[in-house]
Amino acid sequence: MSFGKGCHLHLIDGSAFIFRAYHALPPLTRKSDGLPIGAVSGFCNMLQRYVEGNNGSDAPTHVAVIFDKGSHTFRNDLYPEYKANREAMPEDLRPQIPLTRRATEAFNIACKEVEGYEADDIIGTLSVQARKAGGRVTIISSDKDLMQLVGGGVEMLDAMKNRLIDVEGVEEKFGVGPDRVVDVQALAGDSVDNVPGAPGIGIKTAALLINEYGDLDTLLARAEEIKQPKRRQTLIDHADQIRLSRQLVQLDCDTPLDFGLDDLEVRDPDPDVLLGFLAEMEFRTLTKRIAEAMDAEPPEIDDTPQDAPEADAPEMPEIDASTYEHVQDMDALEIWLKRIRAQGYVAVDTETTSLNEMQAELVGVSLATQPGQACYIPLGHKGEGEGDLFGSAALAEGQMPLEDALAALKPVLEDASILKIGQNMKYDAKVLARYGIEVSPFDDTMLISYALHAGLHGHGMDALSERYLNHTPIPIKSLLGTGKSAVTFDRVPVADAVKYAAEDADITLRLWTVLKPQLHRAQVTRVYETLERPLVPVLAHMERNGIKVDRDVLSRMSGAFAQKMAQLEEEIHELAGRKFNVGSPKQLGEILFDEMSLEGGKRGKTGAYATGADVLEDLATEYELPARVLDWRQISKLKSTYTDALQDHIDPDTGRVHTSYQQAGANTGRLASSDPNLQNIPVRSEEGRRIREAFVAPEGRVLVSLDYSQIELRILAHVAGINALKQAFKDGQDIHAMTASEMFNVPIDEMTPEIRRQAKAINFGVIYGISGFGLARNLRIPRGEAQGFIDRYFERFPGIRTYMDDTVAFGKKHGFVETLFGRKIHTPEIGASGPRAGFAKRAAINAPIQGTAADVIRRAMIRMPDAIAGLPCKMLLQVHDELLFEVDEGAVDDVIKAARDAMESAAEPVVKLSVPLTVDAGQGANWAKAH
Repeated sequence: MSFGKGCHLHLIDGSAFIFRAYHALPPLTRKSDGLPIGAVSGFCNMLQRYVEGNNGSDAPTHVAVIFDKGSHTFRNDLYPEYKANREAMPEDLRPQIPLTRRATEAFNIACKEVEGYEADDIIGTLSVQARKAGGRVTIISSDKDLMQLVGGGVEMLDAMKNRLIDVEGVEEKFGVGPDRVVDVQALAGDSVDNVPGAPGIGIKTAALLINEYGDLDTLLARAEEIKQPKRRQTLIDHADQIRLSRQLVQLDCDTPLDFGLDDLEVRDPDPDVLLGFLAEMEFRTLTKRIAEAMDAEPPEIDDTPQDAPEADAPEMPEIDASTYEHVQDMDALEIWLKRIRAQGYVAVDTETTSLNEMQAELVGVSLATQPGQACYIPLGHKGEGEGDLFGSAALAEGQMPLEDALAALKPVLEDASILKIGQNMKYDAKVLARYGIEVSPFDDTMLISYALHAGLHGHGMDALSERYLNHTPIPIKSLLGTGKSAVTFDRVPVADAVKYAAEDADITLRLWTVLKPQLHRAQVTRVYETLERPLVPVLAHMERNGIKVDRDVLSRMSGAFAQKMAQLEEEIHELAGRKFNVGSPKQLGEILFDEMSLEGGKRGKTGAYATGADVLEDLATEYELPARVLDWRQISKLKSTYTDALQDHIDPDTGRVHTSYQQAGANTGRLASSDPNLQNIPVRSEEGRRIREAFVAPEGRVLVSLDYSQIELRILAHVAGINALKQAFKDGQDIHAMTASEMFNVPIDEMTPEIRRQAKAINFGVIYGISGFGLARNLRIPRGEAQGFIDRYFERFPGIRTYMDDTVAFGKKHGFVETLFGRKIHTPEIGASGPRAGFAKRAAINAPIQGTAADVIRRAMIRMPDAIAGLPCKMLLQVHDELLFEVDEGAVDDVIKAARDAMESAAEPVVKLSVPLTVDAGQGANWAKAH
């Protein structure tokens, strides 16, 4: 087909595809020989998506992928420093470059490059030729240097954003039309390509001047007329440099080509050639997918390792805080933003005045683009030594306006084609959200570590840095101080802040480089991608929503609890035969073991008797006084931890309590919460349930609670294959009554509340590997009787003992146990001896059950925003197996149906449970009534 009118040419910027592929994916090596192939894999996937997505009436008739032949071009002869500041190509990318050419040819797409010229020159030449021939051109690239070609039938497509760039798009970018882009670039220069331009003149000023004077030659000829002295002198002094810059940015649209437009006609790939190349690269998934699309048989792939060692962590430069950059102005920031856009990812960290994201003020932002290449942008540091009693409110020098910096950062932080990397990104995302920035997409090194290493170690940045980078970060206390003399970060001198803050971003990027590739090797990519990362924005929204708390209700409860404590103290004094300080462990020990002569008294190093909960719980199985002391302690804790302390957590601006959830807080995948901890409000005692009365809905709304019914027992029935339990759940029976009936040979219609209570304690206790001692404490019965219950339980349900033994054996063999969704919980101490081994075994037995339940509710939470979209409600809290919503009064039924459907089907399609999940729902003006 001869190129002419009606033809449509696609020109793909090959280098942009390669670098996007390289940076978007973790390092990947060919299994058989260790050859780096991550960029080739991404490149092939991009080509395949391109081929699949370009059909129909507007499909290209001609297409080519254009590459750079080498680093030296005619521009280096004009200006030896051209692109001299470009970083060396990563070592693992270098061997992949020729493979991307082979990949292009395997797809039967024209692959072109010319010695001494850049790919942009070839694209420019072909665009001009196609335009003259009457055809259309789409340049698939977002490179600003190509924007001078737009117009007259030539357009650009930013494939990552799926956005067309036409003449208006160019004007929006440069402030001038495509025909004057070169003039603006000549003035503004380009730090990425090391084009000098006119010092101190940026894109906006350059566009202003070109629009005023018409073109660059006229501007330089009339430079004497410019009113601003500094700008006038710059143009006069640097006229030759500006003209040189124009030569560097002007594309050579007469590049000598040894091919023509007709050679670029679209051709179907040869299945044998394409599939053969993909099989050679050992791309199993892509090979299979393309084979199916081509209706061909996928070739066999032999990826047996040739004794190639597994690739170690990439070598990185030493961490040197003195090399970090202090970004003080927009020009410096733009350099970083260009660098980020070019590579497609950046590590980000924020510094603030508080750990409370709802109150924290932004003090600065740090960025890292490569290991050792990091900066800090101070935005809110205060000056020293001046001002009123509370210190100076004036900003320190060397900072740019916060609004300007955030306006420049916002497009990058929200750009769907740029990956943001953070450590505990939820915190930074919430802080930035208060400034109108929604960070997306992101990776979180804390959660990557959690998916990889739950149960092995902590996932805080300092611990990870020491473990995986062999580096101890600068301690925050060295900057803030401690105790009453501690300051907030806005009082830290900028020079010190740069080293500390930029190091955080640098460490985060290094950790990502080391840990991200391990997800695939450890086969936990699905855990991270489906259970961890997508949960972050859901939790962030819940935390920002908060829940309304009635301060008056809390105050009244505090008074009632104080009265209850006084009443219990009287009972305890009467049982003891004299008054003493119930809150004093020393005095209590003397009462119990000296005066009452109870057994089990053990003195500690100080000589005082131990009176911890475990000691009192053992004694409470036989004696009244320790049981009453336990009740007094529970009320005391409720008063101090909740009814008193909760009042301090009410946000003055919202009237709500905003808890913070920790995704990586528990080894099993359960969420933890803090400031305040809402996960540990007791629900079994009447007083604990009353705490929930203080959590209320605003006028016109109600609280709706949806709670999985006995989810862990259902999962136990599934994994252990307990048919009696499975059938009882399917029939909707009272599972505790059924268990009691099986164990104690009591017909269900003759069941007493006491027998059912004992069966319930055993049902839940067994899940946690409870011992006879533990059950005796829970039921406050003698140990022998409790152990008899447990023995009878295992006799009746032998599958549970089999499950426990198999799980412990698996943990010992592999060093971890797994949930049904592939979450790995490591069990490093399961082979130890003594008490630690017993604890490790119980934890290993419980982890797959509790972890699977945690995974199910995570999946429900991740789906919930879509499930309730359009309904007048918001999700406020997650407490273990329960989700709490705030709903308009008229929409309760719709919300319950939508949320229940999402929760009950949350395991599917990954796991099909043999026991149905059921969700109980309730509603009310406060949490207690809703539960």
